[in-house]
Amino acid sequence: MVAKIKTFAFLGIDVVPIDVQVKISPGNPSFTIVGLPDKAVGESKERVRAAISSTGLSWPYQRITVNLAPADLQKEGGHFDLAIALGIMVEIGVLPQHLVGNFFILGELALDGRIAPVGGIISASIGANQRNHGIICPAENGREAAWAGDLEIIATPDILTLINHLKGEQILARPETSRITSTRKYPDLSDVNGQENAKRALEIAAAGGHNLLMVGPPGTGKSMLAARLPGILPDCSLEEILEINMIASVSGKLLDGHLITAKPYREVHHSASMPAMVGGGVKAKPGEVSLAHNGVLFLDELAEFPRQVLDSLRQPLESGNVSIARVNSHITYPSDFQLVAAMNPCRCGFLGDATRECKKAPNCGEEYKNKISGPLLDRIDLVIDVGMINIFSDKNQPKGESSKTVAARVLAARELQKKRQKKINAKIDGEILEKFCALDEMGQKIMQSFVTKSQSSMRGITRVLRVARTIADLEKSEIIHPNHLFEAISYRRKI
Repeated sequence: MVAKIKTFAFLGIDVVPIDVQVKISPGNPSFTIVGLPDKAVGESKERVRAAISSTGLSWPYQRITVNLAPADLQKEGGHFDLAIALGIMVEIGVLPQHLVGNFFILGELALDGRIAPVGGIISASIGANQRNHGIICPAENGREAAWAGDLEIIATPDILTLINHLKGEQILARPETSRITSTRKYPDLSDVNGQENAKRALEIAAAGGHNLLMVGPPGTGKSMLAARLPGILPDCSLEEILEINMIASVSGKLLDGHLITAKPYREVHHSASMPAMVGGGVKAKPGEVSLAHNGVLFLDELAEFPRQVLDSLRQPLESGNVSIARVNSHITYPSDFQLVAAMNPCRCGFLGDATRECKKAPNCGEEYKNKISGPLLDRIDLVIDVGMINIFSDKNQPKGESSKTVAARVLAARELQKKRQKKINAKIDGEILEKFCALDEMGQKIMQSFVTKSQSSMRGITRVLRVARTIADLEKSEIIHPNHLFEAISYRRKI
């Protein structure tokens, strides 16, 4: 007889079913795990042995062979422990096979039999539900698993409690999901004095999901403006919440089953490496572009990032996904984020200010800007100057609009886009772009003049039309008027 237990291996946020086959046979006492286990899986032998012994059961001093099938897939992590332990218990007759045959089982064992939480439970629960199976998981992952839908969930704190539940001697209640509430508070847009042009660009970026680059000297409020963008974006849909939390679960960033319900806002330092940005490492973990999925990725001091790191953003900006290729696996993570970047006009930051610019001006500015490749800049929809303001002259001016007021306009524009084309303007192309961004005769002349003077690429033309469509939506206009097009073109400039 061979005991068979179901579990999952993780390929990004996707799961692959794994059969844990356990056979105990006469021979010299040994414990062997085969099927391309990594070091963490190999070390589970000692954890499993100690956990089973802690329940008072006798360890079978025979030849124990555990096969993780399919054999050609690398197995990583400690979440195989519980499945291996239950397979051994089935094989020695403690549990009947049918009690665990309809479950996918994940959990890491402590030496005293407790079951520690593991990452990826949301993905595993969805995978189990799609296959009409239940899931056995650690108690701390129970509420996380419950978000996957109406499937049988056994969330157990330790291995002995699990055995008693399966035998009907103890009842474990199905974990319940906590109510979805977004408690994260973002700074208010009214805190930013002046910078009305920058606020206008921020509103357009939020309304259409457009990428934004702010250029200006230090201390003008670029970082303040970026930090307030999530506060004017619409709330996440249930589908977006699930995607955000699947990535967070794989990354081990969910605590006690409390889902992340707010838009992610990732602020990355310019010392970040390429694996940190796009994902990678030994286990190909998600990078910042994936952790910012359905949210905002803010890159301050854009020109200080290594050029290789910046160019790695080109694929996710275009496709909304990032692929990580490794010897043993090829993993794709979702990375549909909104890019907001800020930079100084030159290294010293004061190019154009005759009283403060360095002696290398204007050459230092050109050298500094050339660190950013043209193809990356071509993927940025709005480029704006954020200049210095006179706080004394603006002191008596009325306070600017609050984030709540701007967010209402952004939401109204997003609702128009959803009703018209089922997606935000930053993602429209092909026939949808031609249909809803059609220009009248005057608009075509304006666009032709722009293309002639700027030598813009087709991508650049498309992005101008998308921004113009968003500006029209903010004014609740069904057609793109010349003033909408002029404003969109004004944001499409070289840094």
